[in-house]
Amino acid sequence: MFRLWCKLFDDSNHLLKDMVVENDDAATNRTRKIFDGIHSACYAFDLSEPIWLDSNVAEFKRHSKVRFYQDNFIDSIDFSYMEIQVIEED
Repeated sequence: MFRLWCKLFDDSNHLLKDMVVENDDAATNRTRKIFDGIHSACYAFDLSEPIWLDSNVAEFKRHSKVRFYQDNFIDSIDFSYMEIQVIEED
């Protein structure tokens, strides 16, 4: 089972919304599961999908967790940042 935790925080680091996206498809690779999870969370939160910058990729490789700020979104956002974290892997 693969589970990705997606969270939205405000300026004072209070959790606004969160959801866990699960994927148990063994045929799908880790990268596809991550992008599918982000897509599902952004759809549920009614957001555009964030753009991955080199710094985001490096942070995610180190910690399996990354934060997306206004710079990562094309549209204006009404929260401080979105954080995704892998909480369970196959």
